[in-house]
Amino acid sequence: MAPETVLLGLPLARRTVLAARRAGFSRVAVVGAPPALALALEGAGAELLAEAPPEAVRLPWNIVTQAKEMRALRAGAPVAGVPVVSPADLPGAERFLLKSLIKDSEGFISRHVDRTVSLAVSRRLAGTRLTPNQMTLIAVGIGLVGAPFFLSSRPAVQLMGGILFLLHSILDGCDGELARLKFQESRWGGVLDFWGDNVVHMAVFAAMSLGLWRATGRDWPLALGASSVVATAASTWFVFSRTMKGPKEGPLYTSVSTRPGTTIARVVDALSRRDFIYLVLVMSAFGKACWFVVVAGVAVPAYFVALLAVAFSDRRARLGS
Repeated sequence: MAPETVLLGLPLARRTVLAARRAGFSRVAVVGAPPALALALEGAGAELLAEAPPEAVRLPWNIVTQAKEMRALRAGAPVAGVPVVSPADLPGAERFLLKSLIKDSEGFISRHVDRTVSLAVSRRLAGTRLTPNQMTLIAVGIGLVGAPFFLSSRPAVQLMGGILFLLHSILDGCDGELARLKFQESRWGGVLDFWGDNVVHMAVFAAMSLGLWRATGRDWPLALGASSVVATAASTWFVFSRTMKGPKEGPLYTSVSTRPGTTIARVVDALSRRDFIYLVLVMSAFGKACWFVVVAGVAVPAYFVALLAVAFSDRRARLGS
């Protein structure tokens, strides 16, 4: 295999260099790079040398690894990764990289359904010029297009809205997957993803309340819709202000709490998962999706109250320490 062989959108040697830079190596040298490889490494932050410095930590270019394994290598751990010797080894290396994108905190449905689809999509998009931020805008656009379908009481129309809402949720995972696969993570991308996702939720809740208002001729669906939209906006801003505004390394959003290991934080993080979209899809098939706003109108404000409880718990812990 040649070092410039492409794996999920990046040449093998370039992927190794970028992983080392992400792991915190201040200098990354590539020894004896031929002209074709030098072109593939352009802009990656690698030094092209005739021989390695004596104090260098050595890693063969054909070991596909991640920043996590690279950090362990810095600490003296043995080399961990998937060696790529022939084209037959590429599928295994792909599976290794894609599996690493699944977070330990994900729920059962997200891990076994949503990720199965989103990783398959990301695998095919990794070799294209599509950027993670463009993928975010595509997913948000699909969600916003799906929201007006909930204005109707017809099952077929609502089902289309439910499908688009679910498709938005699944594809919403592709932007982060592409960013990590192509080493294109950015603070702006994290902010765009976080707010875009919640804007879609607000649009869907608003459309559901209007659809139920039209179907019942009563005003209480509008009150529930306003409650869910305002509480979603408040929760989004609250989490963003407390956990995402300060400069930090790693993923921009990991938890609703500054102490994600606490019991209350784990519970509230679990409540923030989007498994409810499957319930919306089932209700849509019977033309009853708009009634979900009754649940949202109560549950989303309750979630905001739970966020306040998490903040209070964090503050008490800081004062106690």
